[in-house]
Amino acid sequence: MGVSQPRSAADNNTLDELGRLLETAGGEEVGRLQVVRNRPDPATFIGAGKVEVLAQEVEDLGADLVVFDDELSPAQAAKVEQAIGVRVVDRSALILDIFARRARTREARTQVEMARLNYLLPRLTRRWSHLGRQIGGIGVRGEGEKQLEIDRRLLRRRIQRLRSELHKIDRARGERRKRRRRTFQVALVGYTNAGKTTLFNLLTGATGSTEDRLFVTLDPLVRPLKRTGSRRILAIDTVGFVRKLPHALVASFRSTLREAAQADLLLHVVDPSVEGYEQQMETAHQVLAELDLSQTPTIDVFTKVDKVAQPGILERAARLYPDACLVSSFTGAGISALVDRVVRSGTVEESLVLAVEDGAGMARLRRETEVLETVYHGTRVEVRYRVARHWAERVRRLAGEAG
Repeated sequence: MGVSQPRSAADNNTLDELGRLLETAGGEEVGRLQVVRNRPDPATFIGAGKVEVLAQEVEDLGADLVVFDDELSPAQAAKVEQAIGVRVVDRSALILDIFARRARTREARTQVEMARLNYLLPRLTRRWSHLGRQIGGIGVRGEGEKQLEIDRRLLRRRIQRLRSELHKIDRARGERRKRRRRTFQVALVGYTNAGKTTLFNLLTGATGSTEDRLFVTLDPLVRPLKRTGSRRILAIDTVGFVRKLPHALVASFRSTLREAAQADLLLHVVDPSVEGYEQQMETAHQVLAELDLSQTPTIDVFTKVDKVAQPGILERAARLYPDACLVSSFTGAGISALVDRVVRSGTVEESLVLAVEDGAGMARLRRETEVLETVYHGTRVEVRYRVARHWAERVRRLAGEAG
């Protein structure tokens, strides 16, 4: 169920994505209805006339659930549900349901539960009273207090406990991040199902799940890159992005997404075989901006190039994004070039001037950097070297102390 602006570009891609989301959640699409309006109707979102059309479609198709592609207010959802006689959910609720199904670790389950409760709080009715037990004791229940108010209080209390638990988890994750700070880190980001985990597995030898489903990866996975010579580089697989990702979910997953914020380099993985991939790129850029990652060095990686059947797609992508890497995780094409570029991105070339008799300083440079050239100027020697970007300041400091 989608609403678009008059004379706007066809919104089939967004409804196709909604169908994929429904499939991932275990549902089956039996029909779709596109409504064209200047603005959503305050009462029913789609207008009274379209609600009647929708009710007839539901009856004709035998549907037992209607999913809206946009977020509905509690009142809008209730009115449409009452009119058509079947349950109504919006895109946010559907995504939250998928995340709840996918969550495996304690951290992911905590994040998803907090996001769902924040989403449900303004939509709370008596049917949610089972979410917690009434707590007895003096001052807990006043005379005449409504059950709905009790439920809201229990929900807020639960959200507060979850927030506290996430804070503890984030502190523990922060300690692990500190221990990795000396190592160059590259995070794979991008639209869900773009092929991030498959590429991550190929680059690191990991065995993360690679189902052809949305949001397979919820927890970040950190592994060292292979084929990087003597340089140690860590790769981070992250949760995928999607259009209209619920704000409650982004807020809850900030501790997970912070892994990407600590990265020195981002690999923005894009699937050019998908129609409308440029819209997906724009969505990813918006999410990265929300996470204050717009300034982090980024390499666009067009993956699944072996699946691109339509002529001219790759040529156009190469023309529009000349600095992008084109790879195939299936055939291995372009992988070596990508790794080489990541390695180069993780190093800088610098030079230092040492006294000729400073054998200890020269030995340190040879031990901690790749010496490229030495040029003697009387009693001084200029050393040009290549060093890991995150290690450069340390080398300069040690050289200064030695001098």
